[in-house]
Amino acid sequence: MSETDSPKLSHNEVLKDAIPTLAGNLAATMADPNADRFSDDDTQFLKFHGCYQQDDRDLRKTGKKYMIMIRGRIPGGVMTANQYAVFDQLATDYGNNTLRLTTRQSIQFHGVHLQGLGPLIKKINESLLSTLAACGDVNRNITASPTPSTSKVRDVVFQDSVRLAEALAPVTKAYHSIWIDNVQLNLEDPENKNFVDPLYGKTYLPRKFKASLVVPPVNDMDIFTNDLGFIAIIADDQLLGYNVTVGGGMGRSHNNQETFPRLADVVGFLPADKVIDVAKAVLTIHRDFGDRTNRKHARLKYVVAEKGVDWLRNEINARTGFELGPVRPFEFTTTGDLYGWHRAVDGSQFLTLYVETGRIKDVEGHAQKTALRQIADKFPAVEFRLSANQNIILANVSDADRAGIDALLASHGVKVENQASILHAASMACPSLPTCGLGLAESERMLPGLISRIEKLGGDLGLGGEEIIIRSTGCPNGCARPYMAEIAFVGKGPGRYQLWLGGNAAGTRLNRVYKEMIKEADVEAELGPIFERWRAERVANERFGDFAARVIWPELDAAQAAQN
Repeated sequence: MSETDSPKLSHNEVLKDAIPTLAGNLAATMADPNADRFSDDDTQFLKFHGCYQQDDRDLRKTGKKYMIMIRGRIPGGVMTANQYAVFDQLATDYGNNTLRLTTRQSIQFHGVHLQGLGPLIKKINESLLSTLAACGDVNRNITASPTPSTSKVRDVVFQDSVRLAEALAPVTKAYHSIWIDNVQLNLEDPENKNFVDPLYGKTYLPRKFKASLVVPPVNDMDIFTNDLGFIAIIADDQLLGYNVTVGGGMGRSHNNQETFPRLADVVGFLPADKVIDVAKAVLTIHRDFGDRTNRKHARLKYVVAEKGVDWLRNEINARTGFELGPVRPFEFTTTGDLYGWHRAVDGSQFLTLYVETGRIKDVEGHAQKTALRQIADKFPAVEFRLSANQNIILANVSDADRAGIDALLASHGVKVENQASILHAASMACPSLPTCGLGLAESERMLPGLISRIEKLGGDLGLGGEEIIIRSTGCPNGCARPYMAEIAFVGKGPGRYQLWLGGNAAGTRLNRVYKEMIKEADVEAELGPIFERWRAERVANERFGDFAARVIWPELDAAQAAQN
C-alpha cells in the first residue's frame, strides 16, 4: 500500500501529533477576559485535563450558554474528609451546587463557567488530588472495591490501585503549567513540539482506557466492562495475586453493527508484584494496535475481538518477559453495594449511603449535600469512599462517633436505615440531559420516576420486594453500564428508548435488545406481560434477568430465525 493509500488518521490523532504536550491554547483562552468558550480543537485537549466543554441544552432556544464539566481523578474512590470538603465547597462556589458521583468512583462538577475553571482545578490540586487524565485518550480513573470488608486484602488492593494510577499517568508538563502556574506553553518551542510521553508516546492512545481492581465475591466494579481488570485471588486472608481480564467495554452506536458492548476475557493469573508490568503491557498493546483512523472502532475491545485471546496472551507475555499462569477459580455473587452500618475488619464502622442517580444535592426534607459537608467538617478522621454504583461510603468511623453521625444525618432528613426501595437501590443512570452533548433522551432526570412506576407495576402483580437491576443511559455509549443490567433503557430520541433485557446479578453476562424502540409512556405496557410470565414461569426464586435469558432470549432467536 502506498503512502497515499494509507488510511487517513482521525482529526484527534492529527491534533495530538501537532501538540503532544496537550497544552493547546487553554491557558491563553482562560487569560482572555472576553472568552466564554474554548475552540473546538482545544476542547479535545481539554479532555486530557479532566474537562468537557458543554452547554445547557435546556437553554438552547435562547442561545448556547457554555459551561464546563470537570471530573476528579480519585484513585480507588477514596478521599479524606478535608478533600471531600474542598470538593463540596468548589461545587458551591463554581458549579451548580451539586456533586455528581460517577460510575468510576469520581466526582463531577457541572455548570462551571470558563472563568471559574482555573481556580477550581488549582484548588483540587492543592487538596492533593487531580483532574489529569480523568478524561481523554489515556488511562482514566483507576477503580477499586471501596467497601471495607471482612478481609484485610481490600486495603492491599486499594494500594495497588494507587500504584497503578501513578504508573499509568501521563507526564506532560502542560498540566502544571496551565492549572498551577497559569502559563501558556510556547507551542513552537522545539522541546514542546517534539515531546514524547515515556509510556504513551507522542500521540497517546487511540481512545480511552479503563482499568479496575475487584475483590470477589462482590463484583461492585463490573470488572468485565473494563479494558483491563484485576480480580483478587485470596487464600487464608492473603492476596495470592490477580486473575487479569482484558478487552471489555460498553460503548456502541445505534444502527452500527460494527460497534458492540463486550465482556473482557479472563486471560491468566499473575503475582501481585507484576500488576504494573502487566498493566503497562496491556496499555501499550492498545497504543500500538488500536485503530487510529476510526474512533468508533478505536477501543481495545475490538483489538481483542479481532486478534483473539491467544494472540493477546502471547503479546502480554512477550512484553512483560514472563508468562501468565492458569486462571485461578473465583466466584461473583453480586454487583451491589452494602447499605447501612457495618463493621470493618479493623474494628471501625462504615456506613453506605444511597445517593439517588449519583447526585449529591439538597432538596426539601433531604439535605444530603449539607449533611455530608458537616460530617466532613466535624469528623475529620472519616474517609469518604465513592462506589462505582454512584453511592458514598463513610469509613473509618469510631464507635464514639457513630451516634453523632446518625444524629447529624437525621437532622437533615437523610435516612440510615431503609434508605431506598429495593428497585431504586439497585438502579443507576448517566447524567445525559441537559448537560451531556451526546444525550439523545433523558436519563438521570427520568429514571427515578420510571423506577417508581415499575415498582408499582411489580407490586400490583405480586412481585413487590424483588430486586431487579435497572439502568438507563441517554445514548448508546453506555456510561452507566446499561448492557449489564437485568433491564436497561438506552436513549434513542426524546422520550424513546431501546429496551434491553437479561443481565445477571453477578455482572458476568451481557443483556440483549428486546425492543428497538419503546416510548417511555408505554413502559408498563411493554414490561407488564413479561412480568406476568416471569411470575408464572419462573424457576424457584429465579431473578428477572435469569428468566429473561432462559425464556425470552430463545424466543428472540426463534423470531429472528423465522425472519431470515
